[in-house]
Amino acid sequence: MAAGPLVAAHIGLLITWDLAARPVATLGMMALGAGGLVWAVRRLAVQPGSKVVGILLVALLLRLLLLPLSPTLSDDLLRYVWDGRVVGAASNPYLLAPDDPALTSLRGPLWRSLPHREVPTVYPPVALGLFSIAAQLPAPLLTLKLLLAACDLVTCLLLIRLAGLLGLPEERAAWYAWNPLVTLETAGMGHVDALGVALTVATLVLLVSRGHRPLGAAATAAGSALSKLIPIVALPVWTRASRRPLTFVAAAGALILVALLPVVISTDGVPPGIARFAVSWEFNGPLYEPLWRLSDRLAVTEWVESILDRIKVASERHEFWNRLYPFNYPQLHAKLLLTVALGGSLLWAWRIREPVRGTGAVFGLVLIFSATVYPWYVLWVLPVAALLRQRAWLLLSFLLPLSYLPQVTRIELVPWVFAAIWVPFFVTLGVDSKWSTD
Repeated sequence: MAAGPLVAAHIGLLITWDLAARPVATLGMMALGAGGLVWAVRRLAVQPGSKVVGILLVALLLRLLLLPLSPTLSDDLLRYVWDGRVVGAASNPYLLAPDDPALTSLRGPLWRSLPHREVPTVYPPVALGLFSIAAQLPAPLLTLKLLLAACDLVTCLLLIRLAGLLGLPEERAAWYAWNPLVTLETAGMGHVDALGVALTVATLVLLVSRGHRPLGAAATAAGSALSKLIPIVALPVWTRASRRPLTFVAAAGALILVALLPVVISTDGVPPGIARFAVSWEFNGPLYEPLWRLSDRLAVTEWVESILDRIKVASERHEFWNRLYPFNYPQLHAKLLLTVALGGSLLWAWRIREPVRGTGAVFGLVLIFSATVYPWYVLWVLPVAALLRQRAWLLLSFLLPLSYLPQVTRIELVPWVFAAIWVPFFVTLGVDSKWSTD
């Protein structure tokens, strides 16, 4: 069986059970799975006949094996179910954090296990809708994982379809469908990214199909952006690829606006949870980590403060300029610089006419310039990387489990874990940087 080592690795993860408590065994099984994936896909490529059934059956088996796992590497699943309960109680999760006294009646064992209880939700409306469905059903944690694993299986099926539309070998879909990081983060840890990725791939299928339906593509594109906000940056690429761009962008924009406008109105602007995430969250950003440390070493904060002092004295508007001092620190300097750099890079990526290649480039740039890169974030890039054989991103999916070490052990992220993840990635990206169907 070509997928034998892959199955063995997933059985090993299931036996390990508490993955956070046994990081060495966990990383060992993930390494075995990565090696098994490379071996299995190469074996699959030389087999005659259609591989669709085999790809999907193995994908189903791998996800079933990891469904029973407790989400010990990430507590996001707990927050999903909590937010679903808040929605089910007709309360506003964008305003009310779990610690808010107005939600006292919902408290229980789940509440005591929640992360960041002082922060309201950061998840868009479609994601909250899925959470609320699972929260009303028996065994909500397992139910939500089942729903997300089903979404991920739909992604696998759609990838095979997309490969056929692009004239690519269907076995390339196995780079995603059998990827151990994908199965761990969707069926194992239960991340909502599975929903958004499925809708993103559905959008690509609709855009490249001969019988292009702009309204259908607009609906899936909007649904993807309303599952997690990152697909918003891909809308210009998808609009250019649509045969009826005005219809597509108007429909997608209208759906997103209708869903988000009540949120913005209810919170008088940007929801506080999303604002908190944008300003405060940081982990494993490939450019962010070295950049803010360089800013700190070069004493940029003191330099900016001296400029603010001079401007304040010269303008005599002390109260106005005093408001800027709390924002003068190295981490924010790095985020601002990376935001500007990302904007310039996206202007280039948005010019790409091929929707698959453009989507991969856009999502890849967002991750590279992000201050926060958890292992499951790479799921957004992997479907395209799988079809286009973008080796750097496939390699990154093998390396990112190392970033769990600082979260479950006393090992620091910087320098060695960080270097082990990102140096091989950037070296490979420099050699194999072109998103193409060759």
